[in-house]
Amino acid sequence: MSASPAPSASSPASDRAVALLHALGADGIAHPGGTLLVHLLRVQEQLAAWGARPALQLAGLCHAFYGTDGFPTALLPLDRRTELAAVIGTEAEAIVYLYASCDRRAAYPTLADPGGAVRDRFTGDARVPGPRPRRDLAELTAANELDLARVDPSFREQWGPALLTLLTRLGPLLSRPARSACRTVLAPDPGRSRD
Repeated sequence: MSASPAPSASSPASDRAVALLHALGADGIAHPGGTLLVHLLRVQEQLAAWGARPALQLAGLCHAFYGTDGFPTALLPLDRRTELAAVIGTEAEAIVYLYASCDRRAAYPTLADPGGAVRDRFTGDARVPGPRPRRDLAELTAANELDLARVDPSFREQWGPALLTLLTRLGPLLSRPARSACRTVLAPDPGRSRD
């Protein structure tokens, strides 16, 4: 991925998305490290720091709109997808839907494989996404999980080794900065006592 400028705080799409997040109560939903809104902003910032294109950054900001396989609270029902698309664009909304609908247990083991299917947890359908959607799903997964590992030591302690294994497997789909962050955040701390 080439480095592209992050949507600034004054980006119209980001501003509209944040306003919608406020209107839907994301700033009042508890989430590790603060509120759901704070988490979403950190994920967007992480993707920007890795040089993700604007659509992926917006998807990072909005990735929990329909709930996820790991966070079931939805801000919008699926029959209102066009409302989110009107705010962030169809490309970013499609990434949000892919992330939200992904049955992680079924998809993650083969996501890095060119023929790996992604099962839609809402419909039960499976499809083989192209290279860019697979990279987007992997990069957004890394940004989300690394944020949780950074802000919640108990999450990192419980899930860190499994996440390192998963994100290492997804490494061919991740940008170089994302791969580096995975090692930095999730690698075992050699100075920590194993008593």
